Amino acid sequence: MILYVRFHLSSDPLLADLLSLLGEFTPVVEAVPPDAALADLRGAVRYFGRGTAELAAVLRVRALARYGVECAIGAGPVPLIARMAAREAPPGTTLVVDDPEPFLRDKPVAALHGVGPATARALCGYGLDSIDRVAAAPLAVLQRILGARTGRDVWERAQGIDRSAVTPNAAARSLAAERRFDRDELDPDRHRRALLSLTGELGARLRTEAGGQVCRALTLTVRYADRSTTTRTRTLPEPTAHSTALTTTAYALYDALALQRARVRALSLRAEGLTPAANAAHQLSLDPADDKVRRLEAVADRARARFGEGVIGPGTLAA
Repeated sequence: MILYVRFHLSSDPLLADLLSLLGEFTPVVEAVPPDAALADLRGAVRYFGRGTAELAAVLRVRALARYGVECAIGAGPVPLIARMAAREAPPGTTLVVDDPEPFLRDKPVAALHGVGPATARALCGYGLDSIDRVAAAPLAVLQRILGARTGRDVWERAQGIDRSAVTPNAAARSLAAERRFDRDELDPDRHRRALLSLTGELGARLRTEAGGQVCRALTLTVRYADRSTTTRTRTLPEPTAHSTALTTTAYALYDALALQRARVRALSLRAEGLTPAANAAHQLSLDPADDKVRRLEAVADRARARFGEGVIGPGTLAA
């Protein structure tokens, strides 16, 4: 069985400790930043002589006792099912799915992991609005609607097929940062200031870590006072580590939520699809203002490297 564990974290550094906790059960653990992990328990079930639900219960108790962190755990035969089960599991519980077919039946197609709003709208436009209808459709039909590769991926997922594996110690494919408010925040201006701070941090880390990286997409997660969350992802126009481009996308994600007096407890951003900057193409701009901002960004990076993180930053954050 594969576990997908969602940690309800109060502090980002705790994720490393919780991954070590998972390592007490199995060495096959893959981090899913900013607050989750995949673990292959097939060897652990045989070694400890306990079922998946029993091992998951011990894991939840230890995480709560040692670190004060509640977990929502999904278990399934493949990572896809485990992820979807964890999404439905309330905090402090485990949902074990032994048979994917009845679990997936009658769910809306948007609930299928990896199917975004645009893909869901395209499928619904052809009457394929549930997972079982997608699974029953001919593969050629889905490929005609979504394209060859995406159509096959969606069709296989609707069948409960997931060819991915849990990769221990996999290279980071994303970077994440979070800002928690001292109290539940209603002010949109403070939300946007937090986003500006997050994109500045992510941009600097992308440009300076691992020899320089760029990201292909940005994911915004909003955590509310009732502990529920909303997550949205948007692909960037081009792979980038440019803080201004990240900020523009983050603001667009936030504005699309149309929050009205929402009590926000925390905001987190995740830069996804990381690739070395040397391998990425950049569309040249004839805008001198953009060129100036990029040169200032490089100077700011050197200043932070020499004098510390807080030495320079946007004036908006200092106000």
